[in-house]
Amino acid sequence: MPYSRLKQLCSGALFLLALGVYWSTLEPTASFWDAGEFTASAYKLLVPHPPGAPLYLLVARLASLLAFGDVTRVAVLVNMVSAVASATTVALLFGIITHLAEKLVPVSNNEPLPGASVGLVLGSGVVGALAFAFSDSFWFNAVEAEVYALSTLGTALVVWLILQWEKRADLPGADRWLVLIAYVVGLGIGVHLLNLLAIPVLCLVWYFRRTAQPAWRGILLALVAGSLLVLVVLEGIIPGLPTLAGASEVFFVNTFGLPYNSGLVLFLLLFGGLLLAGFRFAYRSGHVGLHTGLLALVFVLIGYSCYLIVPIRSSFNPTINENAPNEVLSFVSYLRREQYGDRPLLYGPHLFAQPTAQEDGAPRYTRQDGRYVITDHRPELRYEATDKMLLPRIYSGPAGTTPELVRQYRKWVAGLEEGQKPTMGQNLSFLFKYQMGHMFWRYFGWNFIGRESDVQHAGVLWPWDATHTVPASVAENRGRNAFLALPFLLGVGGLIWQLRRNREQALVVGLLFVLTGLAIVFYLNQPPQEPRERDYTFAGATLAFCIWIGLGVLALHAALSRLLSANRLRVGLATTLGLVVPTLMAVEGWDDHNRAGRFSSVDYAKNVLNTLAPNAILITEGDNDTFPLWYAQEVEGVRPDVRVMVSSYLNTDWYVEQMRQRSYQSAPLPLSISTARYRQGTNDYLPFVENPAVHELNVREFVQLVEQNSPLLQVSYADGSKSLLSYPTNRLVLPIDTAAVRRSGVVPAERQGQVVPRMAWEVTKSALEKKDLALLDMLATNNWQRPVYFANTVSPGNRLGLEPYLQLEGLACRVVPCRAPAQQPELRLPEEGVVAKELLYDSLMRKYSYRNLNNPRVYYDENQRFTLAAYRQQFARLARAYVEAGNQPRARQVLQKCLAVLPDTALPYDAYTPDLVPSLVAVGETQRAREIMDTLTTRTTQHLAYYAARPDAALFDREIGMQLFTLQHLYLAAADTNDAARANQLAGILQQYGG
Repeated sequence: MPYSRLKQLCSGALFLLALGVYWSTLEPTASFWDAGEFTASAYKLLVPHPPGAPLYLLVARLASLLAFGDVTRVAVLVNMVSAVASATTVALLFGIITHLAEKLVPVSNNEPLPGASVGLVLGSGVVGALAFAFSDSFWFNAVEAEVYALSTLGTALVVWLILQWEKRADLPGADRWLVLIAYVVGLGIGVHLLNLLAIPVLCLVWYFRRTAQPAWRGILLALVAGSLLVLVVLEGIIPGLPTLAGASEVFFVNTFGLPYNSGLVLFLLLFGGLLLAGFRFAYRSGHVGLHTGLLALVFVLIGYSCYLIVPIRSSFNPTINENAPNEVLSFVSYLRREQYGDRPLLYGPHLFAQPTAQEDGAPRYTRQDGRYVITDHRPELRYEATDKMLLPRIYSGPAGTTPELVRQYRKWVAGLEEGQKPTMGQNLSFLFKYQMGHMFWRYFGWNFIGRESDVQHAGVLWPWDATHTVPASVAENRGRNAFLALPFLLGVGGLIWQLRRNREQALVVGLLFVLTGLAIVFYLNQPPQEPRERDYTFAGATLAFCIWIGLGVLALHAALSRLLSANRLRVGLATTLGLVVPTLMAVEGWDDHNRAGRFSSVDYAKNVLNTLAPNAILITEGDNDTFPLWYAQEVEGVRPDVRVMVSSYLNTDWYVEQMRQRSYQSAPLPLSISTARYRQGTNDYLPFVENPAVHELNVREFVQLVEQNSPLLQVSYADGSKSLLSYPTNRLVLPIDTAAVRRSGVVPAERQGQVVPRMAWEVTKSALEKKDLALLDMLATNNWQRPVYFANTVSPGNRLGLEPYLQLEGLACRVVPCRAPAQQPELRLPEEGVVAKELLYDSLMRKYSYRNLNNPRVYYDENQRFTLAAYRQQFARLARAYVEAGNQPRARQVLQKCLAVLPDTALPYDAYTPDLVPSLVAVGETQRAREIMDTLTTRTTQHLAYYAARPDAALFDREIGMQLFTLQHLYLAAADTNDAARANQLAGILQQYGG
């Protein structure tokens, strides 16, 4: 069989093997984080968060059609897009490795089997491709609905095409491969920008292929040219062309009174004319390079044109329409991700820099009466030159310099003093320790050396650490992967072998590794506050190192020459030893990458929605309490009567405007303040300026004054800036029609006596943001016509002090005009929301789904465990409420249900489990209560000792805090059940660890 045919068979087999693995470990529904948003957006071609991923959405939409109307299959089909893309990437990587290996081990295309050199080359490709298939970060991306699997496929495809061009560079028409590469790069823009980083690799390969005797000067020039090409695409094409089109649109509409979009059309005609003129000139002058370059530009633009779906779909006002990029100007803002702010890269202010002025930046336009009217300017802060520095790695960011941010920086930088400019040494220390060390090399170690656990900030598990004694829960953590550094050693061997045999080739692979790894680290300039691990970003660098792992088989073959003289035996042994690496990675990684049977994220979302009364308004806060809800509503059609209102998005005018529109069965949000008063730049924040004459503020009157832009609320500052509306007191009141409230059935029967004639509460914020104004507007305007809920995950700062009026009905708390009774003195830890027993019972015992939460074979990672702890918290509160009401049988039912659907074997006991103990004792389950106490005390003490003794203990302050929180609950449980011995023991442990 010819080598080329055997190579194709191996590639196909690797594709099928990888696809089988990813299919077996695929998440069967939408996972947490962005997956729910992407699945919903793909299913109905909606507009997700900037800068979007239109090509990914189109591909996923095609996949979703295979559901043939069964909406429960949509998520798994969209997830399969990542699985298929990842399996294809594995097959392409096999081709890349064998192409490189062929140059190190000469192979005849028609060499018959068995051929030792053929086996060696194919073995290297198989080992490297499988190592990548089972690498931690890449496998993670392959089994969920995210853009990174398709993006990595784009990077691999560009590299593979580069090598195909290199093979045929001297043949007629070889430049067609370059044009194809340009098209793939253009398409890749519609997924993620990572494949742009392969452009310098292309330039380097082109230079080596076209130069007989490469020199360092030429190499540097090739790298500079590649970097310039990246900038041309990144700045000149992606936002640059739409920006020029926007400027043309504003000019022709405002200057000549032309209809909307006239300037856009004229720009497109002019740009098209310039391209035609360029082609004409290249043809007449016989300039092949110019002609090829223009063709490449055109094909980049053809690929990039998939982005047209964004303004097209946005113009139809879909239910998810982030930033509302329905015309060219808002589209540019969407592409530039302006809502996220900027990070300084090469030069900028340091962490403690104080702005000296705020100036108007680029204007924001709004369409009004046939013109584009400037309604606001993007603010630009100015700093003294002494407050700026080169390579500002220690900086404040959009949220400003908060005490928490400073504390996080001090974990990595010694001697960081408040108000003092960081030194360059401190700056570089943070770059190397945190940004490169913690946020790249640590992830590199996870993939090729070993991983301690799935806890955030978990370190690299070195071979000599794998045998150390650790708590049982850490040793049994499924995210603990002991690779014994074998993948790393094999990859280093491959790198050294490649350097010795072909330095130019090694430089190309090394450049790919640096650009898709350390260069991204430098560009992102990450602050020391990340809500989750970011290893998925560096899949390109993982791919590059797996090339070296594959070539490591060649190094093993050479090393074995000292022991074995028979070449074929050496090939077989080298390949077999090499296969140990991906086999070990697969075995160790299977349990923590296997998401089969995991429905927790979508079940949680459905349970939240099913908590709510009809036509409810639900206020959420972040990704994980919003995106799964979007999926449930948009894809599976769960509770379309509910309006999900994302608190942070309410700081934008486009989102407030969308809330005024009907969404399925949900009526528009009840708001009194006009669109003009919510426009960006107007009422973005209302500072607290105390007026001693105002003792309390009626919310309805306040909303009316805001609408009127009343001088009573206006304040101005000495710097000459425009006046702002303020709020004069932090004591708010909302009058209540108690008779109407009682008739409406809003209040449960057992709380009718707690209805108040007016709600009174305090706001402790130094300024009300637009989102706070919208919340007050809604409360005042709604007048209890629609139920209003906060998701339990919403932070206190976004509840505006309404805690005394919250009623717990499940995974959400309802705002009711009933004052919560004073908390009983025996409850030493504050709890939010009065338990509505029958409503909460109905939610937990009848409505909620707990699929596979009792299945020990299903893996729940740290984020899942943290989120799912909310169930035990609600069960515990309901059981205690029934005990206090003297209804022991109901309390027993609740406790039995909790322990059955949330067993320790599947979801280990958490910080809220001790709250079950007093109720268990009250219903006669004392033995079970003591077992829980002792089990959790032992685990928690071991965890505290383990993390507190680590040299990097500061990184695990959240984990340590959670263990102390658990001990506090254990102590209270012991005290409430008169268990003096256990209470004294727990008090001693708390005192030992400062709890």
